[in-house]
Amino acid sequence: MKKYYFDNCKTTQPAPEVIEAMLPYLKEKFVLPANFVLGGSTADEELAGFKKTVAASIGAKPEEIHFTASGTLANNIAIKGFISENAGNGTHIIVSVIDYPDLLTNAAFFEKSGFDVTYLGTDSEGFIDLEQLKNSLRSDTILFMTTFVNHTVGSIQPLKKIREILDTADHKIALHVDAGQAYGKIPIAVNELGIDLMSFSAHKIHGPQGVGALYQRKGVQLGPVIHGINRLDNHQTGMVSLANIAGFAKAVELAFGNFDANVKKLRELSNYLLERIESTIPYTLLNGPRGEGRTPHNINISFDFIEGEAIMLMLDLAGISVDTGSACASQGLKPNYILMAMGRNHEQSHSSMKFTMSRYNTKEEIDYAVDKLAEIVKELRRRSPLYKEK
Repeated sequence: MKKYYFDNCKTTQPAPEVIEAMLPYLKEKFVLPANFVLGGSTADEELAGFKKTVAASIGAKPEEIHFTASGTLANNIAIKGFISENAGNGTHIIVSVIDYPDLLTNAAFFEKSGFDVTYLGTDSEGFIDLEQLKNSLRSDTILFMTTFVNHTVGSIQPLKKIREILDTADHKIALHVDAGQAYGKIPIAVNELGIDLMSFSAHKIHGPQGVGALYQRKGVQLGPVIHGINRLDNHQTGMVSLANIAGFAKAVELAFGNFDANVKKLRELSNYLLERIESTIPYTLLNGPRGEGRTPHNINISFDFIEGEAIMLMLDLAGISVDTGSACASQGLKPNYILMAMGRNHEQSHSSMKFTMSRYNTKEEIDYAVDKLAEIVKELRRRSPLYKEK
């Protein structure tokens, strides 16, 4: 059976060029970066080149890039490292109720440790409350954390406005950004946006799993989070896969070498999917904004009267991979916390489906998926006691 993959928010298919770029480091180029020996010096030079490639994609300096084993680890190094190093300047942190679990679990950790955390609300489209942010700034606020592109509904947070608000304080407030769903999908210029710390991952842009990156603005100090021998980086001590880093750099070249065309294709596919669903299936509700306020690869939509889990499982039997709600919040079949915060009810949250595109998807795949989806929705509604056909 042919597979139709629309779950690119969770992970993406590694590009063939990425796999080719990794192979030499899995075979003969396994020597660790080091001085004095030929193999080590060559690896050191290549690692510097990989950092330069990734740094250029966000307008950073190579020395501001740190490779990690995942985006989650990059988040932890950034948040825990910054707070442990700067707690003497204040103990107030701001985050929102719709942020990625990495950010929320770190906020909860520090809240239990005696820090004061303000949780911002959201509007009905998944944009955080900027007025509440203004009113939440205090003399002891040291860190604001946000998820650039919401991982559930695709809303793009207005980082420029956020930075302007933070800069109204009479002291420096650091801005940490989880860019896992933004990197490679929308332009990111760290200096223009005033970002101090930022995490992102290779496997979200057709790179390998098991490697992420942390951007750390020069002058921003982080305390050590992981203790041990410094192999490749002072923040993640121990070993980080050079093969994975090589694959990461190749994925960046592919994503950003033709960035505008890649983004245009994602937007066209997502718009086509939404048009097909809304014209084919009645009683649907788009979650998140329409248009440019939404990331180009995400469509989250609720189907009235039925359960998203049932839709997902039946689509899976047809070879179609999608997600219901948030992959990080669906355990236990609880209603999605982001959709609930946006004002959706339990039924709308439970009936939500998330389709996320990649440059490898086609309109023909979308046509097949929507045709199957329409059949499944019709059958599930026929069985549903909530549905009365009009």
